Amino acid sequence: MLFYGPPGTGKTTTALAIAHQLFGPELYKSRVLELNASDDRGINVVRTKIKDFAAVAVGSVQRQGGYPCPPYKIIILDEADSMTEDAQNALRRTMETYSRVTRFFFICNYISRIIEPLASRCAKFRFKPLSEEVMTSRVLYICNEEGLNLDSEALSTLSSISQGDLRRAITYLQSAARLFGSSISSRDLIGVSGVIPLEVVEAFFTACKSGNFDLANKEVNNIIAEGYPVSQMLSQLFDMVVEAADVSDEQKSRICKKLGEADKCLVDGGDEYLQLLDVASNTMRALCNMPEEFSYSN
Repeated sequence: MLFYGPPGTGKTTTALAIAHQLFGPELYKSRVLELNASDDRGINVVRTKIKDFAAVAVGSVQRQGGYPCPPYKIIILDEADSMTEDAQNALRRTMETYSRVTRFFFICNYISRIIEPLASRCAKFRFKPLSEEVMTSRVLYICNEEGLNLDSEALSTLSSISQGDLRRAITYLQSAARLFGSSISSRDLIGVSGVIPLEVVEAFFTACKSGNFDLANKEVNNIIAEGYPVSQMLSQLFDMVVEAADVSDEQKSRICKKLGEADKCLVDGGDEYLQLLDVASNTMRALCNMPEEFSYSN
């Protein structure tokens, strides 16, 4: 089986739950091999650990404690998209040779990094980001168990900043509880998450709409002075631009193109102030229907 999708959506937990449900606590250790492929990612691991475990035959065992105990073993490869191409190619033969006694679970975030011959041998299951209802239900359960107090606004904020990643939501909740105690507000969660407050993004966007470069430059300086990560600013600005009803599709395309270019420059080591200033300038030109490139006449 191949489980793929964004992090924090339950891929590894599902694989472990299936293994526990099949073998129970007594046979689990002898029948299940868990490997994090980001640590054990080379071809030598396939030739030693995986092959040695897969080759061992298992006897038929009667049902124990209500568990089916099928006559095969399970190998769980977490973060399989980190494995080298040579290691993935070596796994193809191992899977075919020992398919009668061993089953494989491949877990990854990016299915495009799994070679096609390996992916085609698996039943694929895509895990989507968790819905707000599912996130809220689980977070409320955790809060009840831990004695935490969250109001409806804080719950909505936690779901929004976690973007369907339950692991991230739990981390934010834990950090906020340590810093602020049992009563956690929306502002507390924003503070520990590194998400830029909405009013800061709105002030930047409004300054760009005004067509006043000095005002836009002032907002850029404020963002840099406050130490907000510019990459996060670009991400939140993208969401705001896409959802803006008073911005045309052509204007959105110009702004989003520049956001993508600026994000790449940041990844390549570009200066945060200059990139954000460039975004502000191009956003202002797009919103005020100025040409993309200025022409200079003699």
